[in-house]
Amino acid sequence: MKKIIASGIFALLGGVAVQVYAAKDFLNVSYDPTREFYQEYNQEFGQYWKKRTGQEINFKQSHGGSGKQARAVATGLQADVVTLALANDIDEIVATGQINKNWQKQFPHNSAPYTSTIVFLVRKGNPKKIKDWNDLTKPGVEIITPNPKTGGAPRWIYLSAWGYALKQPGGNDAKAKELVKKLYSNVKVLDSGARGSLTTFAERGIGDVLLSWENEALLATQGLGKDKYDIIYPSISILAEPSVAVVDKTVDKNGNRNLAKGYLNYLYSPKGQELAGKYFFRPRDAKATAKYAAQFPKVQTFTIDKVFGGWAKAQKTHFVNGAIFDQIYLCTRQIS
Repeated sequence: MKKIIASGIFALLGGVAVQVYAAKDFLNVSYDPTREFYQEYNQEFGQYWKKRTGQEINFKQSHGGSGKQARAVATGLQADVVTLALANDIDEIVATGQINKNWQKQFPHNSAPYTSTIVFLVRKGNPKKIKDWNDLTKPGVEIITPNPKTGGAPRWIYLSAWGYALKQPGGNDAKAKELVKKLYSNVKVLDSGARGSLTTFAERGIGDVLLSWENEALLATQGLGKDKYDIIYPSISILAEPSVAVVDKTVDKNGNRNLAKGYLNYLYSPKGQELAGKYFFRPRDAKATAKYAAQFPKVQTFTIDKVFGGWAKAQKTHFVNGAIFDQIYLCTRQIS
């Protein structure tokens, strides 16, 4: 006779004591372009975790603009982990006391398990002949890009353009501000997140160029999109490092700390890194990098630390209310 007892108690099956577990709910709050990646990753990690521990996991995903997602967690959304577009968004949650201030030391590569960069997605044949950041300032070029106030990708995009201008002969902040101002005066639609911008460009057919995560652009050119779009790599772009962290307050409340640590550690495993490459994120692991080398052209990049003094400084200078982006965008709207 089988007697089934609640989770955490032993059930007697044929005279053998067997641990019976209830499925655990587990929420990963992430940014827009990781949807497909984490759907498969959750399946792979779930199988690994069940084999290792016997525990079934009920994975839940939340996606949106990275800044908006960070604010949702900061104001009450109970994520077990966050996998966001940039470190500053996680630091905003740290400020609420929900994440340990030393979170970047908890996983390799400052808790950034894969990288990306910013590219241009254009219509097939590149009819506007867009080759570099300065081409985005030309009259008649219609740009689609997300809003730096709500998303992570658009802050990387903005800083990529600014850094490009700084690195030109005679480059300085005044010239960078002027280039970025002209760029945003050509923005046709400012969506709240990267996936919304991809929808605007690809499905609604608006704009000449989408300023995009590399992985989103590569995803768009696969399958039915291969005859519709071209990817343009600018002469220089930023090294984007999406970040991950355990939400300490939630996992301690839910008893999910070991699960959360295992979940994020698995991103650095050979399988986790292979899946990152499969979904067009640049892996950290040498073998996964070699496997997917053909899909990632070499690109000259700079880091936010070297050019902008880190995310905290860049956020304060460019993106807080009343900072340079607000000044620029308000001016471009008045002009238009």
